[in-house]
Amino acid sequence: MEYIKVAWKHNSKEYPSVMYSELSSDRYEIRKVECFSDGSSTYAYDKKSTGMTALGELPVPALSEISGDAQFEPTDINKQEFEEIWTKAIS
Repeated sequence: MEYIKVAWKHNSKEYPSVMYSELSSDRYEIRKVECFSDGSSTYAYDKKSTGMTALGELPVPALSEISGDAQFEPTDINKQEFEEIWTKAIS
């Protein structure tokens, strides 16, 4: 598994400011959390989703490719960090 965090620089309250994803070995999203500037979050996995959050239909590009777009700041995170965000989101 791989875990990533992507900060999205924009000024809209309608879209998430940070997205967290758990990725399979072929880079498909297994679980995803989207965090908004107001402190709220939504999530998705194969059995449920909240808000407008959905798992991607295509593999997630490499972090180097994502960072090629100046509005995104991707970083690798560890499983523990993802699990903490996930647990908070689904509570």
